[in-house]
Amino acid sequence: MTLRYPRPLRPGDRVGVTSPSSGVAEDLRGRLDLAVRDLEARGYEVVVGRCMDGSGHLSAPAAERAAELTGMLTDPTIRAVVPPWGGEMSIDLLPLLDFEAIGQAEPTWVVGYSDMSTLLTPLTLLTGVATVHGNNLMETPYRTPEGLTSWLDIVAAPQKEPFTQTPPGRYRTARWDDWVRNPRIRDLTLDAEGGWTRLDGDGDVDVEGRLIGGCIETIGPLTGSPYLDTSRFAGDEPLLVYVEACEDNAFIIGRHLHGLRLAGFFDRAAAVLVGRTHAPDSSTLTQHEAVLDALGPLGVPIVADVECGHVPPYLPLVNGAGGAGGGPRPPPGEV
Repeated sequence: MTLRYPRPLRPGDRVGVTSPSSGVAEDLRGRLDLAVRDLEARGYEVVVGRCMDGSGHLSAPAAERAAELTGMLTDPTIRAVVPPWGGEMSIDLLPLLDFEAIGQAEPTWVVGYSDMSTLLTPLTLLTGVATVHGNNLMETPYRTPEGLTSWLDIVAAPQKEPFTQTPPGRYRTARWDDWVRNPRIRDLTLDAEGGWTRLDGDGDVDVEGRLIGGCIETIGPLTGSPYLDTSRFAGDEPLLVYVEACEDNAFIIGRHLHGLRLAGFFDRAAAVLVGRTHAPDSSTLTQHEAVLDALGPLGVPIVADVECGHVPPYLPLVNGAGGAGGGPRPPPGEV
């Protein structure tokens, strides 16, 4: 499979907004409007789809969501697609998406995380098109901390131009800002200090490989399916696999990771990056211990508390891009 990168976004390009999973409730439309205006301020034309209803846990019936997403990804005038946020059940789209048509179309940037991992990872694995595991649209108005890169800057960068991200050494202990009361908030509160943690031993890590991964709770159910087959991805190159837990306790996360390992998802991993999480420990097992129990047998470096998940700040990673890292710093991404 040949890896392909969508061309960089330029002013005047169209950006599609759709909700493959959860839509936006009326009392949160102020935040959505702010995020759309931020895209327009960069010179992009924003196309908001019909699948945006936030009255339930899904924005529309599965067939409608699949058709709208496929339509945006095969429309040559739409250069990027971003959801307002994740959700719970985008897995129901997978058998309905036209991966053949998407793979034959001119590549389009797809961005997001959380439940969007259910779609991003299969899109890259099945079509060879790079996708961005990065903050969703509703988080885009936050100012990007020094050292990190906004997904907007990544998708606008020249193709294959290397860039380096450096963790700020701070993270957020609270969950979400109140976007109903304050939809215009732009300052991302990082109120605790903390860096990356090597779980498998001591010493710096010097690795390189192709990035692939996602949210454990949403890609875990794809274990053993064609949608999560890394065996032919990027030829025989080593992989930098990243995973992150949203909310499940350590027992559940451990079971998911064991299953992913047994199914071969980590077979070519040169290292595993694990996102910092607010997910709870279990009675006799911490989140870090669950990761080490499941992935320790791989015999590769395992680095935890990376900014690639549900705990701000957000370190975007490009599925399919080459990454390399030496020492305790994060791997540069290649766009």
